[in-house]
Amino acid sequence: MIRRAVAPFCLTLLAGASALAQAPPPNPASPFGQPPATAPQSLLPQPAEAPPGRVFCEQNVSFQIADPASIPDNYRRFVGIWSDAAWDAHTCAALIVQDVKADGTASIIYVFGPQDSSTPGPGGVLHGTGVIRGDQLRFQNSDGSQFAFRPGIVDMTGHLINPKGESFEATFKQTP
Repeated sequence: MIRRAVAPFCLTLLAGASALAQAPPPNPASPFGQPPATAPQSLLPQPAEAPPGRVFCEQNVSFQIADPASIPDNYRRFVGIWSDAAWDAHTCAALIVQDVKADGTASIIYVFGPQDSSTPGPGGVLHGTGVIRGDQLRFQNSDGSQFAFRPGIVDMTGHLINPKGESFEATFKQTP
């Protein structure tokens, strides 16, 4: 008889323990053990701010321009976003000069690609280093193409010599 009385009691305890195991633990800081309200947005960890991005030559490019106060005066005119250029009827180009150190070493992003989505052709985003000597920023990419950029009154004039020895010139507009 005791067995018959103990069996239903044990089943009741098991059912209660199972329900407690699935419930969230009570929060002693909240009245009645209720879950806390969500933290205000300002107290939650915020993701790091992503660098600004823009589309150049049909490609999204992220970049960070240095504070002008951190750049030597004689190099400030090179720093910025230079775009809306075309080496030929099919090839778009943009240059982003992110920073220049006191020795004239420039952190650059060079973007190239088709003039528009209907123009077939390769494109790319090259992150690298250029060197400013005198009034020219120069760099070379991995295929041996050589670039020289000279700031004008408002725009930047670019000169490209490809590995075949062909020479191209383009005007790069300063882009806000």
